[in-house]
Amino acid sequence: MTSDNPMHGQMSAPSGASRHYVLAAGGTGGHLIPAFALATELHSRGHHVALITDERGANIPGKPDFLTAHVLPAGRFGKNPLGWPAGISAVLEGRRMALRLFDAFEPSAIVGFGGYPALPALLAATSAKLPSVIHEQNAVLGRVNRLLAGRVDAIATSYDKVDRLKPQHAAKVHLTGNPVRAEVLALRDQDFPAFTEDGLLRVLVTGGSQGARVLSEVVPDGLAMLPPALRQRLQVTQQCRPEDLDAVRARYANHDIPAELGTYFEDMHERLADAHLFIGRAGASTIAELTAVGRPAILVPLPIATDDHQSVNTREMVRAGGARMIRQEAFTAKELAKQIQAMAMNPQSLANAAHCAFNCGRPDAARDLADLVESMSGIDLMDVIRVGEAAPKSAAASTRPQTATRKAAKDLADT
Repeated sequence: MTSDNPMHGQMSAPSGASRHYVLAAGGTGGHLIPAFALATELHSRGHHVALITDERGANIPGKPDFLTAHVLPAGRFGKNPLGWPAGISAVLEGRRMALRLFDAFEPSAIVGFGGYPALPALLAATSAKLPSVIHEQNAVLGRVNRLLAGRVDAIATSYDKVDRLKPQHAAKVHLTGNPVRAEVLALRDQDFPAFTEDGLLRVLVTGGSQGARVLSEVVPDGLAMLPPALRQRLQVTQQCRPEDLDAVRARYANHDIPAELGTYFEDMHERLADAHLFIGRAGASTIAELTAVGRPAILVPLPIATDDHQSVNTREMVRAGGARMIRQEAFTAKELAKQIQAMAMNPQSLANAAHCAFNCGRPDAARDLADLVESMSGIDLMDVIRVGEAAPKSAAASTRPQTATRKAAKDLADT
């Protein structure tokens, strides 16, 4: 086990209102972003927070300076059974390391964010009979969270309906939403940028490392098929893979469409603030940010996503009228142009879609999740945790139903 703080073993046990919490997340930004947001919220309340992650997760940008990261082995279980023994061995070694960390850190609760890097820490929590919570970012319960759902004390969800969540676990489900970065959440108080019949139409396109190529191939040609009155007002920002940059730049130049291209934008939140329309994948963090800010979208789910969870992630936003979903097999330049026209030819239609997206947002997700985590360690759970169906929200404010105090945690069998 490695740590970015060699003194972590000398930390004192929690006292008074200050407690120790361990967050377990890794692998991708989709797991780490909500973990970082929760860590920041718990830290602001005077608690000590540590992170258990893997080598890949330790290099994800955005980790708060106060958050000590401990790298543990995390086995993976692919389709080939020949690799399973090595995966099991890594998980068991990670579990032993997590138990040693718990002995030193004395956490009040363990919070997992899904993915295999979270598995050793949650198994260790079960073995040590420590209170535990899992957070599911997607609208389909992930494989690791499905494995852990029966063992943990609480399940926090990002959507009011989560597929593959067993009915017998419903009593410990809390709808908190998916925490987003503070700089994105701050944009919620800003108005949707003015969009008029003769003003610029600013389009933001991102696809992530796995999904950017099809967007690079389709989006420039789709934008070129828009009616001249709309095409001439385009201003595009697109994130591409390095190997695609030159080809995408040539496509936009041939279509005479102004476009700023890059492999990574550090000021992505500012570009989201200026955007009238988003085109991209349907990852959990992407949708959480779109709905937190209130930006209409055309979403193209990644077809190889586990359990097709990106398609399911779009369900709430599409139903509300804040987004349109195009499956990748139907994602052609002609179809894209058709959907953009439907959303943007009338300026008010785009503003209405932005309002619908805004109403899907759960801006208090970090606070609600922190309240739930605190309740695991004896702090009263107040009436801020949403349980069951999401409360209706307006653009001006969101209403928050009261809930009962959490169900007492049951003893878990040793793993």
